[in-house]
Amino acid sequence: MNYETIHYEVRDSVAWITLNRPAAFNALSLQSMKDLFHIANRLGSDKSVRAAVLTGSGSKAFCAGGDVAAFAADPTTVDVLIKEMTTYLHAAISRFAWMNMPLVAAVNGVAAGAGLSLVAACDLAICADHARFTSAYTQIGLSPDGSGTYYLTRLLGTRRAMEMFLTNRTLNATEALDWGLVNRVVPADRLMAEVSELAAQFAQGPTLAYGGVKKLLLSSPTETLESQLEREARQVAELSQTQDSRDAMRDFVDKRKPSFHGR
Repeated sequence: MNYETIHYEVRDSVAWITLNRPAAFNALSLQSMKDLFHIANRLGSDKSVRAAVLTGSGSKAFCAGGDVAAFAADPTTVDVLIKEMTTYLHAAISRFAWMNMPLVAAVNGVAAGAGLSLVAACDLAICADHARFTSAYTQIGLSPDGSGTYYLTRLLGTRRAMEMFLTNRTLNATEALDWGLVNRVVPADRLMAEVSELAAQFAQGPTLAYGGVKKLLLSSPTETLESQLEREARQVAELSQTQDSRDAMRDFVDKRKPSFHGR
């Protein structure tokens, strides 16, 4: 299926999701958010895909955030537009969070506003050395959306998240790495190769176990020690009954390299 604002393709069990509005610095329109929502639903049920990458078209921007030109077009109905846009965007982010496969951000340029939130919402993030990160919400009199206040608080801590949102400070790639926003910084001409290698590793890995890790980490901030221990016990016991786990344990005992099939 083709999308109006996103280029989507699957190669070797890896889904490549490319925000494709380069003339607008890959800003998210209402259609972009609808497309992203449809893709998130699609990934949740496609067992042939075992890893996903989110990136932007071109070399200047990963995503410049929401389409401010659309917001300014009709100030009398912008609240209705934003409610509709966030309905799709937030549903997509929730589905990405709970799906088993890892989602990797390949940050190929500026990530601002909702673009910053999308980076934070991905399971891992690798950025080009020229990437920049900024909130920019309060610069146009708005508060954050797209899970920014949820994930950035967890990744950066409340003080630094507050600084990002209130001052619109721009982080360069090195600062983003130091602050814990991204996992790795690479030369721009190596970005896609590095991300491809990592995604291929995930696509050949224990997909259900990855999902178990994601679910446990998502739940941990709101659990007590004892309730999280109980979640861990249930999750590891459940995964022990998967074919991948049974085969891998046998391979470990027999000193063979495991082979995973996502089941």
